[in-house]
Amino acid sequence: MSASLKTRIAQVFDEPGCDVNQAKGDKERKKGCTKQLTPGAAAGGCAFDGAKIALQPIVDVAHLVHGPIACEGNGWDNRHSASSGPQVYRSGFTTDMSEFDVIYGGEKRLFKAIREIAEKVKPPAIFVYQTCVPAMIGDDIEAVCQRASERFGLPVIPVDAPGFAGPKNLGNKLGAEALLDHVIGTVEPEITTPYDINIIGEYNLSGELWQVKPLLDALGVRVLACLSGDGRYREIASAHRAKANMMVCSKSMINVATRMQQRWGIPYFEGSFYGIADMSQTLRDIARLLVQTGAPADIVDRAEALIAAEEPRAYERLRAYRERLSGKRVLLITGGVKSWSVVSALQEAGLEIVGTSVKKSTKEDKQRIKEIMGDDAHMIDDLSPREMYSMLRDARADIMLSGGRSQFVALKARMPWMDINQERHQAFAGYEGIVTMVAEIDKAIFNPVWQQVRAPAPWEAPAVALAA
Repeated sequence: MSASLKTRIAQVFDEPGCDVNQAKGDKERKKGCTKQLTPGAAAGGCAFDGAKIALQPIVDVAHLVHGPIACEGNGWDNRHSASSGPQVYRSGFTTDMSEFDVIYGGEKRLFKAIREIAEKVKPPAIFVYQTCVPAMIGDDIEAVCQRASERFGLPVIPVDAPGFAGPKNLGNKLGAEALLDHVIGTVEPEITTPYDINIIGEYNLSGELWQVKPLLDALGVRVLACLSGDGRYREIASAHRAKANMMVCSKSMINVATRMQQRWGIPYFEGSFYGIADMSQTLRDIARLLVQTGAPADIVDRAEALIAAEEPRAYERLRAYRERLSGKRVLLITGGVKSWSVVSALQEAGLEIVGTSVKKSTKEDKQRIKEIMGDDAHMIDDLSPREMYSMLRDARADIMLSGGRSQFVALKARMPWMDINQERHQAFAGYEGIVTMVAEIDKAIFNPVWQQVRAPAPWEAPAVALAA
């Protein structure tokens, strides 16, 4: 591991926005909050995967992976992050390193790849991702990127996050560090307003950002930059002129919010777009923070008027589902901000949460779960597939909401399952999204296929019944 990468990781681990981190001693703090990966145990994502996930939703730049083609094959488009325009981010660019490059070095191949992208694609910027193989043989991607930037007249951003550096969550932060070091603050916006905000940690999964932006437009708030869903390079480069930042998932990019607060004095808060109550609270927090930074005070009244118009409409649409779903039990296997924000949304539909995973959640996330669920909060640190199967088989839950890796446990237990993580094809944000989420849960639970698969097979039925 290079000295510069070690320094960057140490800086990420010394996170002032994390109470747990600051409570540790210097020695323990250097180890970070997540267990380092061991060879062959990268299930769940490596640092490269995390950096690519965090930055690929920037839709108008070329994302070039410097390494074997398998790294790009694993990291390409593994989230359904939608774009309202450019499609450059959907193209897979890789140097496709071979054994020859391992022996003689891959820097020349990297420079040629950057030149080809600059000449043929002409993006506003190129992001170059370091992977394990070139990092181990000593390829200096920062030097190559600097030379290429000078030669071709466009920003070439090195993202130094080889997989062996750590787990996916560390990669999220290393990707954010690349933005802080090379992008944010390099361009001035054409205009600024007292209502400019940045949204950090929002990836526009299946178009969720588009469910929220109309509400912000109605409030008169302008999203100067979104990091990184449906993002544009110039918008992110000018994000330092925003008046406030909103953190959507603190586990992934909290370093962006804290460093922007230190450098440019931009305050931030952590909010959620999931559920009626949380969406309303987010609108109030945005208005409050903008007033504190100089916006006219009437934005607070406008926020309350917007909430008063939207909440009754959403509750009315949920009413029919509440009658059918009241008392149904949900096992929520996710993490991060969804461990508490989705809980609140599900409770609004009358669903009972029998357990929520907190494997990737912060101390603040866990505290919010306790506030929402009270003394009955059942937080699961790490539920094994066997325990998950047993819980579902014994009918302690009526449906499981999780990521794709857990779906087969639910299907084996012959229980309904719904995707709640980033691979899903449905958008669940805002007042519109909560109705969509509850409608999908309703369809999953009451699908007649579950009664059919639970019924005994013909050869398992009693002989008398067969004769009849």
